[in-house]
Amino acid sequence: MDTLSNAMSTIKNAELIGKRKCEIKPASKLIGNVLKVMKDYGYIGSFELISDKRGGKFIVELLGRINDCKAIRPRFSVKKTEIEKFEKRYLPARDFGILVMSTVKGVMSQREAIERGLGGVLLAYIY
Repeated sequence: MDTLSNAMSTIKNAELIGKRKCEIKPASKLIGNVLKVMKDYGYIGSFELISDKRGGKFIVELLGRINDCKAIRPRFSVKKTEIEKFEKRYLPARDFGILVMSTVKGVMSQREAIERGLGGVLLAYIY
């Protein structure tokens, strides 16, 4: 069971039917970090962690700006020089959308990773 894949498909399905909010459960630190990156780039509004003693859940405010978002499976390890190859593979056009990566400095977009000169593991893509 991949909680990140479930979270991304929940967000995508809620966007497709035009909902303003969606509920992601169970919550995890990884999902929270991916949601933070999505919020920083303006794909979602705010999100809130609600602890219910059963794994918790996130309430996510949707803005209607997501065309597609999915978790990348298997999670490819990427060197800083290979990031562009994966951008071409997963994103529809240059500078359109983001790849979410887990690096040694935390979860960030591919743009930040290139700026900092870091490689990492691909987690998801959003556009």
